[in-house]
Amino acid sequence: MSPTTIRPRDVVRTVTEHPAWFIGPVVAATLLAAGYALVRPTTWEASQALVVRDEAGDRLTRPGRFAHTDEMKTSQETILELAKSRGVLSKALVEVGPPVGHPATAAWPSEKQIEALETSVKITPPKGAEFGKTEVFYLKVQDANRQRAVTLAQSICRQLQNRFAELRESKARSTTDELTKTISLARDDLAGATQSLGAMEQRVGSDLAELRILNESPSGDSDLRRTAIELEKELRTYRASQGEGQEFLKLLTAAQENPGKLLASPSVLLKSQPALGRLKDGLVDAQLRTGQALGTMSENHPLAQSARAAEQAIRNQLHAEMIVAIQGVEADLRVNADRVQALEQQSATIQNRLETLATVRAEYANLVAAAKSRSETLKAVERDLAEARASQAGARSGSLINLVDSPDTGNRPQGPGQTVIVLAGFGGGLLIALAIVFLRVNPGPLPQSLVRNRVPASALRMVEPATKLTLKQALQQVSGVRI
Repeated sequence: MSPTTIRPRDVVRTVTEHPAWFIGPVVAATLLAAGYALVRPTTWEASQALVVRDEAGDRLTRPGRFAHTDEMKTSQETILELAKSRGVLSKALVEVGPPVGHPATAAWPSEKQIEALETSVKITPPKGAEFGKTEVFYLKVQDANRQRAVTLAQSICRQLQNRFAELRESKARSTTDELTKTISLARDDLAGATQSLGAMEQRVGSDLAELRILNESPSGDSDLRRTAIELEKELRTYRASQGEGQEFLKLLTAAQENPGKLLASPSVLLKSQPALGRLKDGLVDAQLRTGQALGTMSENHPLAQSARAAEQAIRNQLHAEMIVAIQGVEADLRVNADRVQALEQQSATIQNRLETLATVRAEYANLVAAAKSRSETLKAVERDLAEARASQAGARSGSLINLVDSPDTGNRPQGPGQTVIVLAGFGGGLLIALAIVFLRVNPGPLPQSLVRNRVPASALRMVEPATKLTLKQALQQVSGVRI
């Protein structure tokens, strides 16, 4: 072992030779720790568990429960700010009163005392939980007096509940005022839209039902549209009948000049004129009888003359019947023409009404949509106003911050006890004493290598026994000589 190495027996020898170096720091540190333990004020921490809930009016399915953790976190952050606000703390100090020994003439509470209380108030989540993730949290208040810490915690909780209720009431009142003005504006807008809609409905008149059906279902069926379709069908029928009558009139006029053409007339004409049909059949039969008579008899034979006379009589009657039929067809044509004209007028009127409705439908749809939108807006604002008024009414009747049991300080004050402080002082003094002894140890004579290398005396003077380096390391740093 090198002569410059500090050995345990060197330390023991130094302690034995100089016991004051070791005992002095230990005793001094222990006495200082004991004095601090005796004069150190005790700190009691009162912890009050609180539960926060949401407003019941905002939750119909689960009243009082937060819809999302962000809402609960926001509410708890608000409570945290209120708990540390000067208004809550000053009122709590006024309610609790000054501590024992406070001068009666001094102002209470002062700004310094409010700041001191603010630093001693904490709001923490339960152990193992994150702030804002659970409805339960703790309000902790520290004070030198155990009962005063409990009283302060109770007072701060009461003031916090009152301040939070005032904040809720203030928010609800401002919201109510704002919604009241919003409702007034919404009602004015709705009245304007309703007035415009009413003016258009009055302008539409009897076609209002048709316009509403057209607005609700553009492709839907309505009485006016069904009437238009029926008129078109009836008009087509009368037009066809009129065309058929005109053809009949042409055939009858031609047959009047040449009765033989009647034999080639269509069956439809004969069905419409049954008398002509029977006369046609009779004429055909008379012509057959005349032909048979002439086939066996001469022209002057009485039977032949009788047959020809019968045929001529039928022709005369047929001619007369054609005149009557022509007059009947002409009368039917006039009636059909009047009916067609009337139907065309009715159809034109209905088409004009439908075109008018189609023209105003877009504007009417916009007015209906505007009135409906303003009505829904008014309903929503009225619902919000009812909720705001309910919240304002319930702000004082119930608190969203509920206390769990009563404040608890535990059995011991905060921080280490007196025994722990004294033992810590003793341990610190022991470490200081060992450090002093270690620095004061004499490691023995200098090695011969230093003499051979003629180390300067100034370098030797720099190597003091109280340095923290060993002698060998110090000489190497000063002289650069490797020992």
